[in-house]
Amino acid sequence: MAAVRYEGATRKYASADGPAVDHLDLDINDGEFLVLIGPSGCGKTTSLRMVAGLESVDEGAVYIADEDVTKTAPKDRDVAMVFQNYALYPSMTVADNLGFALKMARVPAQERDAKIRDVAKMLELTELLGRKPRALSGGQRQRVAMGRAIIREPQVFLMDEPLSNLDAQLRVQTRTQIAALQRRLGVTTIYVTHDQVEAMTMGDRVAVMFGGKLQQIDTPNRLYQRPANILVARFIGSPAMNLHEVPVVDGSADLRGYRIALPSDIASSYKMVTVGFRPDAVQLESSGSVGLHLTSEVVEELGSDAYMMASFHDHDSVFDLADVIARVDPRAVPAKGERVVVTIRADELHLFSPDTGERLN
Repeated sequence: MAAVRYEGATRKYASADGPAVDHLDLDINDGEFLVLIGPSGCGKTTSLRMVAGLESVDEGAVYIADEDVTKTAPKDRDVAMVFQNYALYPSMTVADNLGFALKMARVPAQERDAKIRDVAKMLELTELLGRKPRALSGGQRQRVAMGRAIIREPQVFLMDEPLSNLDAQLRVQTRTQIAALQRRLGVTTIYVTHDQVEAMTMGDRVAVMFGGKLQQIDTPNRLYQRPANILVARFIGSPAMNLHEVPVVDGSADLRGYRIALPSDIASSYKMVTVGFRPDAVQLESSGSVGLHLTSEVVEELGSDAYMMASFHDHDSVFDLADVIARVDPRAVPAKGERVVVTIRADELHLFSPDTGERLN
């Protein structure tokens, strides 16, 4: 087991305008399950590959168990990587795929076979040991790929979007299995995904990246409750946070005539603020109430939940239908075209600087 540390780690490509990973400082605790998340091109996979030794570190350093491995060959880093495409040997059986690394390390056959049986039992692969990858489902192939990593007993697991090739139902099942397996093994794990549901349900902590820079690292709940900036606020949460840049008038944020009281220090320092509020911070009020007046355009009914996409009354585009997204009672959803009044819970308000995007409250 081992902690992992990035110290100012930077990766630059000659063809790119800026660094793919820009001075990354990040400590991953021994035994922790850390998820790296962000949009395509944000640097998360490059960061993962820097730990594996598959990408060079142009500036800074990477440490595993307090040992500088920046210049260490990949084979000498004692890490195991699970790829998006499984990377199984098609001509080998499941048993041979599982035991390949041990065979290359000249582990005696009897010991190798015992480890294969143990890992196969753990991952419910015992009945599949004689099959080849082409005879397996996507979920079974993923478990074999996991088994190849586990059997080596590495210091660190590295997982690069391992569930992206699975269908939705299997993704849910497999992410639960991976999280439970990691807790059982206690191996430090870095997991890359663009799927925020995976990140929020699996990680002990989640690190959000944009443009090669680390924006925030925290527990899933803290990321949701207190995003550090607009980038994180917009990315974390489904549906996304409502964000509106509005003027400050008489100590309040003025959202289309709906006044939201601001802390005095913010009200006195800014002429404009970006107001953010989650869909579940929006309350539907009775008609005639004081609040934000909207038109219900679309309601997504999800069984136990429902979300109303509402517009300001003066919208002029067919695409301008989600000025405000609100969670509503699925047993009493507003009709399409219905005029509604909503208020926003003051204790769930997020305020950001429109200039820097940084959190103000």
